[in-house]
Amino acid sequence: VQLQASGGGLVQAGGSLRLSCAASGRTFSNYAVGWFRQAPGKEREFVGGVSSWAGRYYADSVKGRFTISRDNAKNTVYLQMNSLKPGDTAVYYCALSGSGPATLATQFEYWGQGTQVTVSS
Repeated sequence: VQLQASGGGLVQAGGSLRLSCAASGRTFSNYAVGWFRQAPGKEREFVGGVSSWAGRYYADSVKGRFTISRDNAKNTVYLQMNSLKPGDTAVYYCALSGSGPATLATQFEYWGQGTQVTVSS
């Protein structure tokens, strides 16, 4: 499976970005998809995920600001990020899990290369 994350960039605090994660090589719809992020000097942390049946779940730190959606016809998952804060600055990764809804990085088998999100104050 290959995953390609895109859509990162530089945005001012309060702004929005939409990240995309495009998958190829597997039956995408069978997998849960997760978004993680890693800031410099910090551990990778779970941001949110969408199950194979489109159930969505989020980390408390982004709940109400970030929204995940999936388009199985396009093998793509989106992460809409609103009301961005400087603390959201990180490299964002998408990943696939065959284990159902998952929040731990170890539960995800396939990873994309990451896309940088920088939020200026």
